[in-house]
Amino acid sequence: MRSHLLNDTTAEHYRRSVTEGIERVAAKLATTDRPFTGVTVDELSPRIDAVDLDTPLLDTTAALDELEEVYLRDAVYFHHPRYLAHLNCPVVIPAVVGEAVLSAVNSSLDTWDQSAGGTLIERKLIDWTTSRIGLGPAADGVFTSGGSQSNLQALLLARDETKSENAEHPTKMRVFASEVSHFSVKKSATLLGLGPDAVVTIPVDRDKRMQTVALARELERCREEGLVPMAVVATAGTTDFGSIDPLPEIAELCAQYGTWMHVDAAYGCGLLASVKNRYFLDGIERADSVTVDYHKSFFQPVSSSAVLVRDAATLRHATYHADYLNPRRMVTERIPNQVDKSLQTTRRFDALKLWMTLRVMGADGVGQLFDEVCDLARKAWELLAADPRFDVVVEPQLSTLVFRHIPAGVTDPAEIDRANLYARKTLFASGDAIVAGTKVGGRHYLKFTLLNPETTVDDIVTVLDLIAGHAEQYLGENLVEAS
Repeated sequence: MRSHLLNDTTAEHYRRSVTEGIERVAAKLATTDRPFTGVTVDELSPRIDAVDLDTPLLDTTAALDELEEVYLRDAVYFHHPRYLAHLNCPVVIPAVVGEAVLSAVNSSLDTWDQSAGGTLIERKLIDWTTSRIGLGPAADGVFTSGGSQSNLQALLLARDETKSENAEHPTKMRVFASEVSHFSVKKSATLLGLGPDAVVTIPVDRDKRMQTVALARELERCREEGLVPMAVVATAGTTDFGSIDPLPEIAELCAQYGTWMHVDAAYGCGLLASVKNRYFLDGIERADSVTVDYHKSFFQPVSSSAVLVRDAATLRHATYHADYLNPRRMVTERIPNQVDKSLQTTRRFDALKLWMTLRVMGADGVGQLFDEVCDLARKAWELLAADPRFDVVVEPQLSTLVFRHIPAGVTDPAEIDRANLYARKTLFASGDAIVAGTKVGGRHYLKFTLLNPETTVDDIVTVLDLIAGHAEQYLGENLVEAS
């Protein structure tokens, strides 16, 4: 079995095996004509269950043949232009090259003696990102597994900074976030022991942006009741609407009340590389912490994310020392151990993917791709707004559209809900396209998340026609059954 270990004696085996795997994937990408096959759980489960993991195939080709049956054939392919559902982007080739390199070398980014140059590359990318944000010379950060972890760490730092200034019991701390903020805000508050009432929900305006008048009112009420305004979470790109909260006004309120300002820019961070739309993030430079997900709007493979802070000293709240890993003496010896900043210990060199992307494409190249999908979303909004078959909720700032089909002559909201749910489910089962769903005002809506520059207006038109057709089919069948 030593022949399967990657080392100097097996380099040729490694080259052949990986090349064969790459060729399989390349063939699938070249021939995939729809984002999904429509396979069901009941159809796919028996294939997986039939695999005997205790009986190896002992051959890479055989394993890849099997993988074709249990995974590659029925995978959901985000690169297809009619995948329009969640915040999943097609990935750029330089990042995939970086993925291949980092997986083979297998550096662990917790300590210098496990990564060396990897540590410095990650730090360089953190500095590059904080500079793009404008956080200042004392800024720092660390790569994470994703936006949820970044939000958790940011709120942990906010909590502990608040504790250092205020001896109040943690259950008196409050976090303010809009009603359309990411669910990880409430989850983080619970994990941090702040209690179920810690997150104060702030209403949004018609554009799904946090109402700063309501935020000011809640901050003042918090202070009057003897509670502690621990943090405000502003969202720069909400998951459902792509809306960006009014960052300058929120920054002013945070300064007035001495409150930590966190910006969840997991989605909107692509604007950091945009030439023409960067102004949407004005005010982000005043944040105390920022979440970015490069694996959303920088077209990186999962995972590639980071949490950034204005003051590097605040990262001490995540610092623990172990004699076998990162003893305290290493700090005075100026040995850079990234574990000193991270909630994780063993951690992949995910930064390499972004490094390769910037070195091959440049930031302007990435920003141009993100600008393209934002432009497409505005064109799609114009289509929806002019189409009497659909109701669209809000004009997009980024690349998300929430809408629903309104069948002619149908006024029952519950029946319209069922028609839209049926249309989404049937479309997914066909594999012709994939769209997401959400609720607005308790009613079911559909959602396009446009992150593929290869998607065209014609693709949008086709998918809208498919949705309308499936919804009308549902209503027609129900009408026949009722008669």
